[in-house]
Amino acid sequence: MSTPLDLSYILNHLGEDRDKYFQAVSPPVIQSSNFYFKSVNALRHDIADELSNRIYTRGNNPTTEILRKKLAALEQAEDALVFASGIAAVAAAVLAFVKQGAHIVSVKSVYSWTTHLFVDYLPRFGVETTFVDGKDLQAIEDAIRPETTILYLESPTTMLFELQDLDACAQIAKRHGLVSMIDNSCCSPIYQRPISHGIDLSIHSATKFINGHSDVVMGTICGSKRHIHHIFNTEFMNIGGIVSPHDAALVIRGLRTLPLRVKQSFDSALQIVEFFKHHPKVLQVNYAYHPDHPQYVIANKQMDGQPGLFSVLFKADSIQQMEAFIHRLKRFLIAVSWGGHESLVMPVCAFHGMPGGQDSPLPWNLVRFYIGLEEPEVLIEDLDQAMSVLPD
Repeated sequence: MSTPLDLSYILNHLGEDRDKYFQAVSPPVIQSSNFYFKSVNALRHDIADELSNRIYTRGNNPTTEILRKKLAALEQAEDALVFASGIAAVAAAVLAFVKQGAHIVSVKSVYSWTTHLFVDYLPRFGVETTFVDGKDLQAIEDAIRPETTILYLESPTTMLFELQDLDACAQIAKRHGLVSMIDNSCCSPIYQRPISHGIDLSIHSATKFINGHSDVVMGTICGSKRHIHHIFNTEFMNIGGIVSPHDAALVIRGLRTLPLRVKQSFDSALQIVEFFKHHPKVLQVNYAYHPDHPQYVIANKQMDGQPGLFSVLFKADSIQQMEAFIHRLKRFLIAVSWGGHESLVMPVCAFHGMPGGQDSPLPWNLVRFYIGLEEPEVLIEDLDQAMSVLPD
């Protein structure tokens, strides 16, 4: 693990080498696919370690390298890779540590495309996954087999916001020789740093808080140099799910305001969660950083906060009532994803009655909320008027 650097230095200075790049305050976008060599011997030397040297932008690029350094430092990791999407990062991390006949232990209720990877894709190559209740440490232990290679976590989970005890899970993984990895997108590295708790790989959909402007799709993996080099030399270089230098520069720009954005989202979420907690038309609020949450002690141990992502179970007699509530909202957009400036709702009722009969296993009266950067008073007023269509 690297020595933690102060946040301001990471976000505003680390890796930028301004004297080298024309004293530019903002890092340059090195929009070059290729890099030349002054001699055959220079090419011979650099190509032996393509992750550390500049040969071809599919492997490394100066702008992307600045971003990698910042992300690794934020996660208190030794190194990082960036990918064309969050699921590209998840897939690369998983595929790098399995082979035919391998077994994965994963917590339930992970991101839907991660579930597809485990359930639909990997079995084609003889890789099985056992899903367990991540709150039950004994269930995790009991699911491990001799052929298990990965313990996959997501804490908090993205719809029900359940936690896993990261310290305990890391100990289990080390005891059994497993690679532990976590989707850390919900908290951002500002509010949770799993590597400091012993987890091997921390993965993000950088589309979310890390970028924060709803204009770039990106994923990242942070971890030890040994693990990152292994992923680079296998899945990263072979599959080629890379980001452009321009997108890397946009995410560097997003990082400048990351602490401010997640704090605003967190502070507003606390007020809105409190509003929901006392509203008679609400059955349950799933938000791990509220003192009423059954895992609040664990949340306090391993998180410094939870930005504005939570779900609410409403009193409703029908899907039609839920749709009416959603349609009355004026300040929330109906959308997937999250982490930008705009507040969003994702109603589970949209995934009931879909063609093919593949309804969501989640209740139709559950709604996931993302609280953006609007004033919380305005959002609460909007929610209150929209809930007038729900039964008392």
